[in-house]
Amino acid sequence: MLTSLPNMLTLSRIVVIPVMVALFYVDGATARWLACGLFVAAAITDWFDGHLARTRNEVSTFGRFLDPIADKLLVVAVLFMLVAFDRVGAVSILPALVIVLREILVSGLREFLAEVRVGMPVSRLAKWKTGIQMTAIPVLLVGDAATFMPTRVVGEVGLWVAAVLTLITGWDYLQSGIRQIRANPRPPGAAV
Repeated sequence: MLTSLPNMLTLSRIVVIPVMVALFYVDGATARWLACGLFVAAAITDWFDGHLARTRNEVSTFGRFLDPIADKLLVVAVLFMLVAFDRVGAVSILPALVIVLREILVSGLREFLAEVRVGMPVSRLAKWKTGIQMTAIPVLLVGDAATFMPTRVVGEVGLWVAAVLTLITGWDYLQSGIRQIRANPRPPGAAV
């Protein structure tokens, strides 16, 4: 199943990361627009891989494992580069940090909940957060190359909105995780 189309789409999001990072080192509007296009294409594959896996009955353990990792790697790498290359204002480093920390928190919670065989479905609000975040990031990638709108302001406002939703959804996930920790005080296989 590794070579199924949904899994290949997921893997493409990881493969594109070094290219996007390299584009930060290339000056000019073309590199910025190309980075934006690659990010948008990667974000679209996130929807298509899940849709295709379900409609083609190709849902796999590998895909369920790799999909959230690919998403987080892409977002974290790009946010890191946006901050490193001063493509966001100093005050907007905070929402970028909040988003990165929430991704780590949710990953840890999912890992724990998998051990106790509890799923953590994605909430509707988390989907909104992802949509806003996946809109703000490409706007910031284009930055000054788009002269027809105040991209930095639009992107940073989107980043802040995504960060607020990140805090809300992160808190919801944390509460769910704490409930499960209280319900399962001993790790699986621990001596009684």
